[in-house]
Amino acid sequence: MHFVDSKGILSAKNGMNIYRGCTHGCIYCDSRSDCYQMNHAFEDIEVKRNCVELLEKALQSKRKKCMIGTGSMSDPYMHCEEKLELMKKCLEVIERYGFGAAVMTKSDRILRDLPLLSRINQKAKAVVQTTFTTYDESLCKILEPNVCTTKKRFEMLMAMKEAGIPTVVWLDPFLPFINDTKENLDGLLDYCIEAEVKGIICFGIGMTLRNGNREYFYQKLDEYFPGLKRKYQETYGFAYELESPNGRGIYNRLQDACKAHNILCNPDEVFTYINDFPYDKGYEQLSLFGN
Repeated sequence: MHFVDSKGILSAKNGMNIYRGCTHGCIYCDSRSDCYQMNHAFEDIEVKRNCVELLEKALQSKRKKCMIGTGSMSDPYMHCEEKLELMKKCLEVIERYGFGAAVMTKSDRILRDLPLLSRINQKAKAVVQTTFTTYDESLCKILEPNVCTTKKRFEMLMAMKEAGIPTVVWLDPFLPFINDTKENLDGLLDYCIEAEVKGIICFGIGMTLRNGNREYFYQKLDEYFPGLKRKYQETYGFAYELESPNGRGIYNRLQDACKAHNILCNPDEVFTYINDFPYDKGYEQLSLFGN
């Protein structure tokens, strides 16, 4: 872990990453890719130590409230967050200025900040997103070794449901020949349905590989799935998108389940739901007495 002073914190679309790199160890992680030009070891977390001050300054200058997103590149609830509490402090700023929060994490450490998220959701809007990769707990510990298992994430979603905070699940990746089965999908869907998730994001049944994460992924295949790397190389070569041979049937099954349980599953619709700030929330009562 090392610290830097950043020049800015919010992207053009109001996303932020207070950490860079990750310690979760997911074997398929796209954030390892060379295209992101990380100039330090992936597990040597870069910490933007001035992120709280930068966020407050950015929100002070905004003329219009919006959703502040985080977690798309680096998980805000990695191990270092337990000590640093930078995500917690950023949520406190978001609450204080009346903005919304869209948080993506694989960690149940987010439950520490459940009271904060509840207050944000009451004043504006909070959406919690997580990833489900495999229903098999033993396999989860191989694919995502240094973060809580899928069952724990399901329990986290149930806590959010109890608190009235909407949730979204990313169903990905489906690693060909590993977790791309109807049985796995059915187990994950059962979790989503019970947790009453608002939406499911899935761009297809498969995964992506490019320089940087391909090498790490193949290294882990050799470690945990001997012989499978050769099958990947023979089947996909150096392709970026690796579609599962079982993809069509699994994807149709997902679509049918979402329709049956009134779960948003069109990515554009889910992203719209996540990013839309409820400008009428908190102002409806005022409008009754306005004019």
